[in-house]
Amino acid sequence: MNQKPNVYQDLFLNHLSLDCVVFGFHDSQLKVLLLRMKRTKDWALPGGFVKPDETFEVAASRVLKERTGLGDIFLKQFKIFSDPLRSQNNPIVSDLEEEKDKGCIEWFHQRFISVGFYALVDFSKAEPTPDFFSDQCSWKALDEVDALMLDHTQILTKALETLRLQLNYQPIGYNLLPDKFTMPELQKLYETILGKELDRRNFQRRMLSYGILNKLEERKTGGAHKSPFLYEFNLGNYQKALQVGLYGGW
Repeated sequence: MNQKPNVYQDLFLNHLSLDCVVFGFHDSQLKVLLLRMKRTKDWALPGGFVKPDETFEVAASRVLKERTGLGDIFLKQFKIFSDPLRSQNNPIVSDLEEEKDKGCIEWFHQRFISVGFYALVDFSKAEPTPDFFSDQCSWKALDEVDALMLDHTQILTKALETLRLQLNYQPIGYNLLPDKFTMPELQKLYETILGKELDRRNFQRRMLSYGILNKLEERKTGGAHKSPFLYEFNLGNYQKALQVGLYGGW
């Protein structure tokens, strides 16, 4: 019997991969997008490989488009993962062994150096889609995440640490909240990411001082008698703050 051609070898660069930590915010919870492997039922971060004519950023955007259906995603590279043993015992190999796909098994037995990216997406707009090796693509609240395959738990932890650091010098929220939101909703997002409570008056004063919010005349409907005002991001000032940074820390 002829051996199947190694399609990965033909399409992608050897020894290089990427892993994406996709964050969304829903029901006052920070959530992460995970894949469940078909055979082992291990959970994993979305990831992929790099084509010869791609940058890592382009490859990551392509992978996330396939997993979420979204383009123009807020994406940041945060760390390279290069432990020589990080690719051992890859559960994907179990599925390939069942199909007797020797060529692809050899590909996944390589040592891979992986570039980590984190992405911030609108939970309501994403359409989670499994890849070839998974039977499920789902959002999980951070406190629901158990051990992930390979070193993906470490990658998730480092991504969350990096996101928390970003709050000290760049704005967060435009990619995670709906177009219109209340100040309590924005504060809850910050508290969820930081893992601590923030003083309501100090939070509002600081956020307004940055000039990245527009206060709207309308209030949130369907709530209490005194419903809070709605806000939207001032995109010009928000983008400027991403470039030049903010002052102070949380």
